[in-house]
Amino acid sequence: MALTESKMMELGTVAPDFNLPDTKSGVHKTYKDIQGVKGTVVLFLCNHCPYVIHVNDELVKIAQEYLNNGIGFVAISSNDADNYPDDAPDMMKIVATVLRYPFFYLYDETQSVAHAYDAACTPDIYVFDEKDQLYYRGRLDDSRPGNDKPLTGKDLRLALDLLLRSEPPMQKQYPSAGCNIKWKK
Repeated sequence: MALTESKMMELGTVAPDFNLPDTKSGVHKTYKDIQGVKGTVVLFLCNHCPYVIHVNDELVKIAQEYLNNGIGFVAISSNDADNYPDDAPDMMKIVATVLRYPFFYLYDETQSVAHAYDAACTPDIYVFDEKDQLYYRGRLDDSRPGNDKPLTGKDLRLALDLLLRSEPPMQKQYPSAGCNIKWKK
């Protein structure tokens, strides 16, 4: 699998809305449904990517910590499930249940939401402020499968801490990296 970096959407961009089914409940959710009062984290994930598998536990920890501080979280998979059946909604439901995702895991079948966010890889991480303007986009931290760096979530945690303190965003933001989104032909 080729390592792909996120495209780094321009800071200040307003969060694109969506209306996608949650794979656990089957209920459609919009951006407003998951929006936090102090900020919102939108994660593009999938089930089979080794980069996502590597960070899943840390993402769950971070969500559990920050949900109580007014930060909303959602995960979206936009992969082509016909050619990547491990990423199909029924499999997403299993992953979300087993890993105890404390956030909705939505399926973007048309891939229109991934295009609206200019998502490129899994994981791709976006943080929006209380006005729904992009505040942070990039990596969780510098740990990758096999590089022996500890998984801490330090970059995302710092961004969320700064946001909660109403401070300006980090000057230097590094792109996320992982498997490319599996686009339909």
